[in-house]
Amino acid sequence: MSVVVPNWRDFHSLYSKSLTENVIPFWEKYSLDEVDGGYFTCLLRDGNIFDTDKFIWLQAREVWMFAKLFNEWEANPSWLKIAIHGADFLEKYGRNEDGDWYFSLRKDGKPLVSAYNIFSDCFAVMAFAQLAKASGEARYAQIAIQSFERILQRQSNPKGKFSKAIPENRALKNFALPMILCNLALELESLSDTFDIESLIDTCVNEVMVDFYNEEYDITLENVKPDGSFSDTFEGRCVNPGHVIESMWFIMDIAERRQDKTLMKLAVDRTIRTLSYGWDEKYGGILYFMDVKNYPPQALEWDQKLWWVHVETLIALLKGYHHTGDSRCLEWFKKVHEYTWSHFPDAEFGEWFGYLNRQGEVLLPLKGGKWKGCFHVPRGLFQCSKILAKLANPVIG
Repeated sequence: MSVVVPNWRDFHSLYSKSLTENVIPFWEKYSLDEVDGGYFTCLLRDGNIFDTDKFIWLQAREVWMFAKLFNEWEANPSWLKIAIHGADFLEKYGRNEDGDWYFSLRKDGKPLVSAYNIFSDCFAVMAFAQLAKASGEARYAQIAIQSFERILQRQSNPKGKFSKAIPENRALKNFALPMILCNLALELESLSDTFDIESLIDTCVNEVMVDFYNEEYDITLENVKPDGSFSDTFEGRCVNPGHVIESMWFIMDIAERRQDKTLMKLAVDRTIRTLSYGWDEKYGGILYFMDVKNYPPQALEWDQKLWWVHVETLIALLKGYHHTGDSRCLEWFKKVHEYTWSHFPDAEFGEWFGYLNRQGEVLLPLKGGKWKGCFHVPRGLFQCSKILAKLANPVIG
């Protein structure tokens, strides 16, 4: 049976207009702190601020997003100004004396939570590398380089003294860091003279595709023992479908860069396998956490449907279809697109809801908070729009 190919121009119009006429304007209007600098991210449905704390990784993500749009969508001076607005705040207040990035700050920049989370550093690197490219300012590149050097020094023990685990009794490594380093390595292309990017990519790909992949269950796990073997514990049985699928489009970007068709196909296969595994057959949508042995998951929010999981899945499916023509990607894209666009966008106030219950009802009406900011939705719309433009005009693909 032949697969019906959709009108890609209609999809491209939907995604691109939503990005530039709905989502980005929401953040432009409501997130800038014109008094103390940086951005507000704790926004109610209508954009009103409900908390003024500033979380470093969300500040950095917003810098990156506006710099990225300036670099690759449109050289809009206001977007560059917004990016610099956030970067100046981060540069002034964001790091401790060792050069590590705090987790959160007060509105005025005073630190609230120590530099325990290495993901603050990862997104700071992304932000300043992208802004260096947009602005031509050498000091932004230097901040990115210094921060990345600290990541490399800390990657074997990301939380340092702030770790609650006693590693000699149960040593585990987590999927999140090698996953994000796959993407971060490509973000650092412009600074490749400073770092051995190829070696970093090799290491990250091996961890993501080999160490965390469990052959017995044919699934990628969230935590494994240091040698990659299975840990029959709450943490070791955990599967985070969204993390896995997001990482697969990072791998697809690496495969495209290296013209590695074998790696590309493997990333597509893992995407489809994970999506099939994590899809909620009863209510639709992708479950947040699962237990590989079907035991009760540790996370009480296991059955929620989150915005970022679905957005990242749309990116992976479009990339997979564009690069391989795999009909499974197309059919799943239609299914995930339908669920996503019928549940997450807010037709009244703009932007997207972030948290749904299992039945697909809005659980929290916020548009931003401690974890949701100006990142996954606009990045997803941006990424999908770029691919959809190529699918709509194969000559430029």
